Amino acid sequence: MKRTHTCNALRPADAGQTVTLVGWVDTKRDLGGVTFVDLRDREGMTQVVFNPGADGIQEIAQRLKTESVIEITGKVRARSAETINAKLATGSIEIAAESLVVHNICADLPFPMDDDKADKVNEDLRLEYRFLDLRRPRNIGLLKLRAKAARAIRAELDGQDFLEIETPTLFKSTPEGAREFLVPSRTNPGEFYALTQSPQQYKQMLMVAGVERYYQMARCYRDEDLRADRQPEFTQVDLEMSFIDREDMYKLIEGILKRTWKETLGIDIPTPFPRMAYQEAMDRFGIDKPDTRFGMEIQDLTALFKNSSFKVFHGAANTPGSVVRAINAKGLADITQGELTNFENIAKSAGAKGLAFIKCEAGEWKSPIVKFFSDEEKAALKKQLNIEDGDIVFFAAAPWEQARPSSAVSASSPPTSSRPAVA
Repeated sequence: MKRTHTCNALRPADAGQTVTLVGWVDTKRDLGGVTFVDLRDREGMTQVVFNPGADGIQEIAQRLKTESVIEITGKVRARSAETINAKLATGSIEIAAESLVVHNICADLPFPMDDDKADKVNEDLRLEYRFLDLRRPRNIGLLKLRAKAARAIRAELDGQDFLEIETPTLFKSTPEGAREFLVPSRTNPGEFYALTQSPQQYKQMLMVAGVERYYQMARCYRDEDLRADRQPEFTQVDLEMSFIDREDMYKLIEGILKRTWKETLGIDIPTPFPRMAYQEAMDRFGIDKPDTRFGMEIQDLTALFKNSSFKVFHGAANTPGSVVRAINAKGLADITQGELTNFENIAKSAGAKGLAFIKCEAGEWKSPIVKFFSDEEKAALKKQLNIEDGDIVFFAAAPWEQARPSSAVSASSPPTSSRPAVA
């Protein structure tokens, strides 16, 4: 090895040692005839000091450019108390350089390497120089985080007697949920392979073959448009088990996530995870994958309107299988008419005839339907929905299957990006 240590390894206990480091010049400073270089590798950073008269290496150091690759040898020395850099793990030491080898001088950089400044640079430029962009501490950190997560997942599954098995990615075209990427066959002109959308058929074959427990970090390919949770190619933890019930699967997945969070982020997450029945999720949130952090839940008002003079709600409340439901979108009473129309279109797309609402502004309830409510109904609504100034309440009165989606304001279609998403 050209180096004896990484740029994050040395501490005050190493003072007096002669060491060799190799890395990239992160920053350079010339102070009072002394040149300071922060030398960086993927593990961290160490300050190197070039003093005048040390075999001319200080003059060479002065000509170094940021991101040049150098190799230095020198002695570790502890920094004085007033010069300690608490932001660096190696901030209590520095290297007094005795020799310098320049492996490569960097050309002028196309963009600054500082994380905050680089984030403001056009993404196309950063992708053009991806090898530079990946040197940034934030991006290196993301790569290391991904590697830690994969290591934790493998360790957990290996400990559960799973076999990691690599399956082919070139496969016969089979109907699945998305279009396939096709690869022409050189040996069979006019015929094509398909890149696998998932290892589904392979893992079923492995179960029939008696493997019982299989996993892999599977590359998957789907020829479809980009979405927030989907890319043309991605990696998924793919696994299959035989001779189990759903409790076994719950326990396995909880164990994987618990270990991954602990080993990557140092966070202990409690297990078993909270569970919610499908019916409860639909009744409370109108969706089978609710984000419970928002706390805005659908309220059932069917019993309240059984004797109402408002015919729409009265009819739904007294029809078997139909419900009256509402959600309070806290603080959204200032939505524009265009945004309100968008919400109404969402409700109609789910099968509703419309979307009734009440705005609460300056202590006054504004809505075409308020005049049909009795004082007792208004008081009950205010209490059950916790209606306050600035809120807007949306109603649905329909058969349960229609009221379920139309009474939930879609978190995936907020009126503007600046508004809070609601369940």
